Amino acid sequence: MKKALYAGSFDILTKGHLDIIQRGALLFDQLYIGIFYNIEKKGLFSVQERQAILEKLTQGLPNIKIIQSSGELTVDVAERLDIQYLLRGIRNMTDYQYETEMARFNHEINPKVETVFLQSRPEFEHISSSRMKELIHFGGEIADYVPPLVVQKLEEKRIEKA
Repeated sequence: MKKALYAGSFDILTKGHLDIIQRGALLFDQLYIGIFYNIEKKGLFSVQERQAILEKLTQGLPNIKIIQSSGELTVDVAERLDIQYLLRGIRNMTDYQYETEMARFNHEINPKVETVFLQSRPEFEHISSSRMKELIHFGGEIADYVPPLVVQKLEEKRIEKA
């Protein structure tokens, strides 16, 4: 059974993330989506909210399992769960450089875990969670870049604060 782990903060989940998840689900028998978080950083969404969003948006993919991790290396989580592959998305050359360095580092730590890269589709190459947070901060429109459920959850947060 081929198992992969796609790890990230997923704060906020973009259409690019969702595309990598959907494509990864076709490549592997089991795809774990790892919500990795740093308790010292405050996210836009809580980890529980991120998990609920991911569960809702992946409910039609039967081979998806969503997990949370804090304070562990990705390769250690992979080893603990007997996962052979780390799935990573690459949008541009900056991502490529970062991800290949990370893959090399992870391979040194655990040579049994391979990193598999999926190239972002062109329509998602410019989308990042950081850019979405910046748009949100300045009142910009993000509906073209994130799933409708994320827009809805952000609107609910805005109403709660008001």
